[in-house]
Order: sequence, then structure tokens, then C-alpha cells
Amino acid sequence: MTRKKKVAVVGGGPGGLAAAMLLSSKGYEVTVLEKQPYVGGRTSALQVGEYRFDRGPTFLMMPQLLEELFQAAGRSLHDYVELKRVDPLYRLQFGDVRFEPSTDRDSMIEQMDRLFPGESEGYLRFMKEEEDKFDRIRPLLQRPFTKLSDYIKKDTARALPKLHLTDTVYGRLSKYFQDERLRYAFAFQAKYLGMSPWECPGTFTILSYIEHAYGLWHPIGGLNRICEAMAEVTKEYGGNVRVSSGVKQIVTKEGIAVGVELESGERLDADHVVLNADFGTAVTKLFKPEQLKKWKPERIERMKWSISTYMLYLGVNRKIDMPHHTVMFAGDYSNNLKEMKLGQLSRDASLYVHNPSILDPTLAPEGKSSLYVLMPVPNLDGETDWSSPEKLQDVRNDVIARLEQEPELSGLSAHIEEESVITPLDWQNSMHVYRGAAFNMAHSIDQMMMLRPHNQFEDAANCWLVGGGTHPGSGLPTIIESARISVRLLEEQDMRSEEAAARIRVSGRKGASVWK
Repeated sequence: MTRKKKVAVVGGGPGGLAAAMLLSSKGYEVTVLEKQPYVGGRTSALQVGEYRFDRGPTFLMMPQLLEELFQAAGRSLHDYVELKRVDPLYRLQFGDVRFEPSTDRDSMIEQMDRLFPGESEGYLRFMKEEEDKFDRIRPLLQRPFTKLSDYIKKDTARALPKLHLTDTVYGRLSKYFQDERLRYAFAFQAKYLGMSPWECPGTFTILSYIEHAYGLWHPIGGLNRICEAMAEVTKEYGGNVRVSSGVKQIVTKEGIAVGVELESGERLDADHVVLNADFGTAVTKLFKPEQLKKWKPERIERMKWSISTYMLYLGVNRKIDMPHHTVMFAGDYSNNLKEMKLGQLSRDASLYVHNPSILDPTLAPEGKSSLYVLMPVPNLDGETDWSSPEKLQDVRNDVIARLEQEPELSGLSAHIEEESVITPLDWQNSMHVYRGAAFNMAHSIDQMMMLRPHNQFEDAANCWLVGGGTHPGSGLPTIIESARISVRLLEEQDMRSEEAAARIRVSGRKGASVWK
């Protein structure tokens, strides 16, 4: 009987859990090792008193990718997670103007003709042209880029005219919309990659297209339920999901990953290691310098890293009549982003408010609300001293004052029962995110596809990367694709090894028969 191959998955974020679920369903002996006392990483739940929050991501797009993932593991997503459609997609606030985009094109045209006269034709052209663009680009997000020859395949040639790598997201949108506010309305999604639309490659206009074409969804209980569901399936197939089990080092022998050493001193041998830890942290903390050739700490230091976030989680003792998602744009959005690039904390900042209790009664006690507030800020390369209690209080007061300018949030301070904060320093020290860069390494042209860390880690054979630090990049849909790519590569390698071993056995039997 063939021995089950062992896989150690380092990190229980969505990429690691997706890989664990797939591999356990295919008969591998899988052990997930998560440092925190819960699964999910940045996509985990945060409990504050009686209130529950998503710690990080709150936007779920293209749930069909998750449906396909669960089907590949012999399960149905809908047996584990209840999804609710979010409509409108979000409210976008530009001063007194409130724009509520929807997947309903008639509604969009009516709103645009009322709020932004003359712009609806550009919207229809955008949707038509981006549909073709996404159709061409999607195959590139579903396969690895590890060598130059990967760029000369048919799907790359088909996508190349639509990649817009020499343009930016803002530049592309300027070809469709004249009103700056509409450009921002279709450009702010660059923030999902931790980048400014003035710097983010034009390829990524597909992000706003995906939202407007396919919609947004909310899992009851929060996005963290997706990670919990993948952990459940992994265990159903016999996999072991171990929390509070931090890994100290990836063990290699002659350049091959052969297991992991835990912080407890325990050693686990493995045929494969799937690495889902934050890439910058993993390379600088989980490997000794002599184990690395390409991705040495000094190279990591020189890379471009995304912005960070200041998070405020508020348990509010009343219902809040706001949409599920609200983005409050800074009065001068362009300057807000320029200040972040300079490492400065903007006094005129944009805010994102998540009010899931309007749709999901499981997150707060009856009649109350779990309110999540995110302010994009520089990562730890910036000038802010996040260890200063005085600075933290000033930032908190500024954010609350801005929120209370909204009619629905007037007098908010008096209704806050519970409160928790995550700063860039917390992302680094508590969540082990390199430099507090909440969206991983930047998605600049020189850090995409083959120039991003490969799914098959270059510095250690039998070590496979998943998550936002490898191809195709950050964001839940692409993180899921990274897991599918890496699992496919792992399986293909094992298949080649088994075929080679079978040929040797057959050859050996033939040779033995000659001497009989």
C-alpha cells in the first residue's frame, strides 16, 4: 500500500486553508499549523464583548470561485456558508453627493444621469470593454508564471493588448469618465491591492468591473466563515488543523523542504511544505540566511510594500441606518494619497465604514450594531509613532469626529459600548505582517507574474507558496487561485515522481528476468 504523503501547511489563512482542503480531499496527510489561537489570519473573526467583526477583508466578490473550490474538494460551499447579496454595492460619498452603485444597469444610468449628467455613455463603454479585458486576463490568473517561456503562450498573446501595463488605473478610467468623482468611484478598488490608482497598473481596472458585473456578497457571520468552513472540510477528510502552533523554522536538507520546527521545539517531517505565512515575515523569520539564495532579507528590504490600515471596531448600542458598505472620500482624494506615499498621516483622510448588522443579525445583540471603520494609512515606513498613546488617542478622536459628521452617526460617541483598535504596529507585532503592510507587497509591474515570488518557491524545493505574496496576488479571489495553482503544481510533481519510480520498477523487473 502506498504511503500517504505528508503536507505541512504553515499558516491558516484563506490560501493555506484552501490548499489544505484540496490536498486532504485528494488523500494527502495534511497538518495545518497556525500561530494564532484561531484560523483565518487577516480573514479571521474578532470578538469584542458581545460584538463580532471581520478582522480584515469584508468584500466578497465572485463567490463562484469559492463554489468551484469546494466542488473540487467534493463539497458544496452552501452546506457550510449562507451568502447574502449586497445591494447597493456600496455608498460612495463625495461631500454632499451620495452615489450608490448597483449591478442593475438601469439604476446605474438613472443615478449617473441625475448626479453626473453626460457620463452614462462612458459607463456603458467601460462595462463592455472591461468584459472583454477580463475574459482575456482571467486565464493568466489561473496558471503559474515561473519562466520566460510562460509569457509566450497563446493566452498571454491574447491578453497582452488589454493588460495596459504602461498605463495606470486612474489613466484608464480617465478615458471613460470626465467627472473626477466618477473616476474615483471606479478607481478606489486599487486600495484592495494597497496601492494608489495613480500608480496601480491599468490591468486592475478589472477589479471595479468585477464588482459591477458580478456583485458583492456577505457570508452570514462574516467573511471569516469561509476560512472556518475550509478548516471544517479539511478535518472531515482527516486533516489536522492545529491552532496556537507557531512555526519557528522551515527545515531544509540540501535545498529541499523536509519539514518544520515549531516554536515548542517539536519537529514535523513532511514531503511538502505549503507556506501561507506573510511572505516578508516568512522569509525574514522562518528561514536562516544560508537557506536562501534569491529571496534574502536584504532583497525583501528593498521591495515595494503596500500601505497599511488603521482599524476601529465599535460595538454600538443602537441600530445604524447606513448601507452595508460606505466609502467616505477625502475632500482632496488625490492629496490624501500623495500624503500617504510620503509616509504622512493625512488629516483629510478617506474612511471606509462596514455596517454588516443591517444585513446580518448574528454579529451584534438585537437592536445593536457592529461597526467596522478602516482608514488607509502608511505602513511602518511612515513617520507616525503608533506606539504613542497620545498619538493613538488623537487619531481615534479625529476618526470619531469625522464619523459624527454623518447624520446617521450623529452622537455616535455616546452609544459606543465596546471598542478595539488595530494599528500598523499591531498588524506587524500581533498579526506578523511585514512592516504592517496589510495588503502584502505592492502590485507594481516589477512585482507581478514571474517577477513576484513563484508559487513553487525558488529557494526550497517541495516548498509551495500560497497567499497574497505569490502569483496572482492579494485579494480573496486571487489568493484562492494561488492555492489552486500551487496544489496543481504539487500534484503534477508527485505524479511525475511516481511515473519515474514506476518506470524504474518495470525496468528492474525486466532486467531481473534476463538473468533467470
